[in-house]
Amino acid sequence: MPTGVALRDVREQLFDAAERILLRDGPNALTSRAVTTEAGCAKGVLHRHFDDFDAFLATLVRDRIARLDSQGADLRERAGTGTVAGNLTAALTDLFGSVALAIVGLVTARDGLRARLRQAGASGVPVLTEATAIIAAYLAAERGLGRLAADADTATLALLLIGTGHLLFTGRDGTPPDPDAVHKVVSTAIADATRFSSPDGGTAAGG
Repeated sequence: MPTGVALRDVREQLFDAAERILLRDGPNALTSRAVTTEAGCAKGVLHRHFDDFDAFLATLVRDRIARLDSQGADLRERAGTGTVAGNLTAALTDLFGSVALAIVGLVTARDGLRARLRQAGASGVPVLTEATAIIAAYLAAERGLGRLAADADTATLALLLIGTGHLLFTGRDGTPPDPDAVHKVVSTAIADATRFSSPDGGTAAGG
């Protein structure tokens, strides 16, 4: 088996094991030995592929952040379709999945990991920072289509939605909040920025 393929397989095996531990036992249970045991690997495997445990965790975080790109692309493609509130409700539910929240908790809990991520150029809180950019890009697209007011502050709206979404989804043991509750928060947040200009006379931004 080519070395590159073998390395990728081992990394994914270790990453998946770390996620399972995070979701089941929380960030304090995450150790190199716990990860290799969960993955069914020899104890030294992790350190053969990563300089240390924080390097492993930093790579895990960056890998999971990269997966947000596809969610962002999907959301941008929805601009101009459905309703803005409906699209945002679905997006927040996707962005604040249990794994994403677990990653945020991990970064918050480990000083060494935060330092390693900062050294690599990360700013803010990983996952939340990227999620904010995704929401801001979508809102800007909707503003360009006239479904939000021309003077809508999309960057501030994105911060508001991500901050509120984080509060809504955190601490629920993997169970998302009621969709109606998320939709109500979204609708309230964007109310001042919406335009009532859908072809059928309804609220293009609401619903």
